[in-house]
Amino acid sequence: MGGDRIDPGGRLPGRIQLMPGHSEFSVRWFASATQIAGDLWETCFPPPLEGQWWYVALENSRIEDQFTFAYMQIERSGEPVGIAPVFIMDVPIDLVAPPAIARILKLLGTLIRAARYQRTLFIGSVCADEGTVGLKPGLSLTQVAPVIQRAADERARIERCSMVVWKDFPDPQAADLESIKTELGLFKLASFPGTRLRLSGPGVEPYLKALKGSRRHNLKKKLRRGKELGKLYTTVAQHPDDATLDEIWGLFWQTYEKGKTKFERFNVEFFRQIRRCPQAHFILMRETDTRALTAFMLCFQLGPRTINKFLGIDYTLDGGNRFLYFQLWEQFIEWASRTGATELQSGQTGYRAKLDVGHDLVPLTNYCKHVSPFLHGIFEKVTRDVTWETLDEDLAAFLKAHGDDSI
Repeated sequence: MGGDRIDPGGRLPGRIQLMPGHSEFSVRWFASATQIAGDLWETCFPPPLEGQWWYVALENSRIEDQFTFAYMQIERSGEPVGIAPVFIMDVPIDLVAPPAIARILKLLGTLIRAARYQRTLFIGSVCADEGTVGLKPGLSLTQVAPVIQRAADERARIERCSMVVWKDFPDPQAADLESIKTELGLFKLASFPGTRLRLSGPGVEPYLKALKGSRRHNLKKKLRRGKELGKLYTTVAQHPDDATLDEIWGLFWQTYEKGKTKFERFNVEFFRQIRRCPQAHFILMRETDTRALTAFMLCFQLGPRTINKFLGIDYTLDGGNRFLYFQLWEQFIEWASRTGATELQSGQTGYRAKLDVGHDLVPLTNYCKHVSPFLHGIFEKVTRDVTWETLDEDLAAFLKAHGDDSI
């Protein structure tokens, strides 16, 4: 299957090789996840990673006004050995800048768009819980990162991107990048941490027993008070029909608009695409009397890991006194634990509630390069001050109260 090659007036670089010493590795570009063989995806992105199905759903979700998708197929002496998903976005600089710098950028951004947005090529996924370069067993990121970086630099030049960013990488791949960041010309930037919770057995009781005493007490109190205000019933569905999807979309958008940090902006078409995937399950909570949808959670079942991907809540009900998030969380624990999940992931942001129900924080790291050496130096210095505390108010409050040892 042939990849894209550069030609006069073309947009995509073709196969790129490194200098002698690494010449066995090369990169071939593709515009769609479907152009790369399914068995390579299965080898390089097995569960619990979000695989080809996830990227195809994103491509078909009509969000091309926000993102341009591309994929590097990594080859070793002509044989495919890995996949590096890529996307291009005009990213708000103030999303990651320290507060003092962010205020200045917002002010300048009202006059000069370039002061607030950087056209950026990302290596990773738009909103997968972690950044991943999928490789066949026996290969490490340190071996292939140089050819990936060179290919990304060339693509960034063609697409007129100012930045190249390896997005949200956890260990061990983050450690690989750390060991060669100087060679690749990258600087390190702390990212919003992921969230993870380990399950010790099926059902809610083992989960509650594993919680710290104060958290267990507070959660049980919220659940009791919420249930006293009205009965709800829960179902778990796959492939919901259009009427149900309209209800889901309404709650999702209501919740999205309440969020403080927004990286991507999904539409109802995303939900139409993702409902086709066998990995996707929808937890639906309804009023017993009216059957109105009060809360939902979109989950991905991926082997031992279940991902709490998106949720929606009707915040108009009783001013939030029904603690719908926590009732939905209880149902998620009940369902996921009985399907064999031993690990739950709940993504980035919205940390206060996630910490209340016992999540651990998972460090994620960005590695960045600006095409201008001068601006690269400035960004490297400015972003040294970016920490979890500067990224999120809830994290700052939690860490001030409890310290790193409590995570």
